[in-house]
Amino acid sequence: MRASVRRRPLSWFFTLAFALSWAAWTPYILSGNGTGVWHFTFPGGQLGSQLLGVLPGAYLGPIASALLVTTVTEGRHGLRVWRSRMTRFRVGWGWYAVVIVSVPAALALATSAVTGQEPVMPPAAVLAVYLPGLVLQMVTTGLAEEPGWREFAMPRMQRRHGPVTATLIVGVLWGIWHLPLFLTDWGGGSLNGGVKPVEFVVTVVAFSFVMTYVFNRSGESMPLVMLLHTSVNNFNSVAWSEMFPSVDPGNIDHAFLLGSATAALVLLAVTRGRLGLRPAQEA
Repeated sequence: MRASVRRRPLSWFFTLAFALSWAAWTPYILSGNGTGVWHFTFPGGQLGSQLLGVLPGAYLGPIASALLVTTVTEGRHGLRVWRSRMTRFRVGWGWYAVVIVSVPAALALATSAVTGQEPVMPPAAVLAVYLPGLVLQMVTTGLAEEPGWREFAMPRMQRRHGPVTATLIVGVLWGIWHLPLFLTDWGGGSLNGGVKPVEFVVTVVAFSFVMTYVFNRSGESMPLVMLLHTSVNNFNSVAWSEMFPSVDPGNIDHAFLLGSATAALVLLAVTRGRLGLRPAQEA
């Protein structure tokens, strides 16, 4: 088995990430928060149930699989490289400012384009909890997912397939990994005829091009990549409904798709498909 992992580290990573997460999510999917097969509801309301039902599987999948495969294939050297990317905070304050400002701005503009509604200034309470919410998202969603999909998978995929193909593969798998959660409160409890999950996967693939660009251009800074990912989640969950109080919540998915697709097309055109990849990263 160890020899197999060393020959096919990416295959093993993706297989383990799916198997471990989906197995850990099974009780949540079968519970009253999901299909209702199991007559038990996770406590704590929507937030508490997702922390107890979703987060364990998220941590057990990508990050645990990445650490396991890295240990088997590259040993201490691989873990040191992994740690160096995870602690690469020094990328210039401008990067952090751009991400923190541009993500809410892009999503607000996209929502206005989709709905024709102008955003309103959110209450002071929303502004007060925005940064703490971002920190919480970094510790939960960001830390659970990105050390696997971006830190482990992207460098290896890019060396083998180039940035565009690598982004497509990782983006599709990243999106599909979420699909069982559409049977739960996390995804609204309904597949909606398959339209909502398909739109989600397409959006995730488009957003992955933005993630790849930031990963490459920032010198593979994982804190910045995690901030980009969690800025979307945090804006959508904390500020979006307050800025667009009269808009149907379903439009948030359409806005994310429009914003991600637009940014992806711009980056592909400007970088000519390189997405910020440098020769040293390809070596």
